[in-house]
Amino acid sequence: MAEWLVLTLAMAAACAVVLTITVLRERRLSEHDDPSETPDVIEYMTMMIGVVYAIVLGLAIAGVWEARNAAQDGVRAEAQALHEVSERVQAYAPAARDRTREDVDAYVSYVVHKEWPLMLKRGEITDRSEQLLSKVREDITSYVPRNDHETQSYQPLLDQVGAADAARSARAQNANDTMPGVVWFGLLGGAVVAVGLIFTLQIRRSPRELLLAGVYSAMIAFLLFLIWDFNTPFGHEVSDAVGPFTDMFAT
Repeated sequence: MAEWLVLTLAMAAACAVVLTITVLRERRLSEHDDPSETPDVIEYMTMMIGVVYAIVLGLAIAGVWEARNAAQDGVRAEAQALHEVSERVQAYAPAARDRTREDVDAYVSYVVHKEWPLMLKRGEITDRSEQLLSKVREDITSYVPRNDHETQSYQPLLDQVGAADAARSARAQNANDTMPGVVWFGLLGGAVVAVGLIFTLQIRRSPRELLLAGVYSAMIAFLLFLIWDFNTPFGHEVSDAVGPFTDMFAT
């Protein structure tokens, strides 16, 4: 299901629940019920809880956004390092150059088509990608430079392989969801409390009050969806984050 459709359904459901409860509650109130009799302390507590929950939502969004950016930066670093290996190995002899490029392409193809779906599903990377990357490193370390030009290219190539390995390790650390379950419990519980407290203000069925209640609940649903969407650092689909690899390599 498309993410925009999930968002639309979530916001519509939140509005429908709040508006339905408001209408049903209005029918049960007596004609002598006075909305102005709401104690000041309830209005104060509703305001304070709303402010605190807004701060929590802001911190959660900032946390998942930062984790998403860090993960994507790591993917770009890994792809760029491997691309540099493919380009700089041009200085080697044709046989060594072609073998190294083939191994780099094999690693990239495996990561994009095999490892990435498993990483999104299980939250971990595979040993096979480590073996393929080790083969690239072996291609470089086993080569004996024939002249000064090849000697000067040797260490930069090793550095790029090391950078790719470091980025791969960072990708493994970021493979799981950012927010733990206890945080989600607090976010969802806070949403229920924040929306439920608006009924203590004795809102009526006037168009203005119904619009306010609907927009308020839809906004909370949107923010929770935003946190859910960014909670997976590498996205929910393979195409969400493999752009650097597909842009630099013909996978």
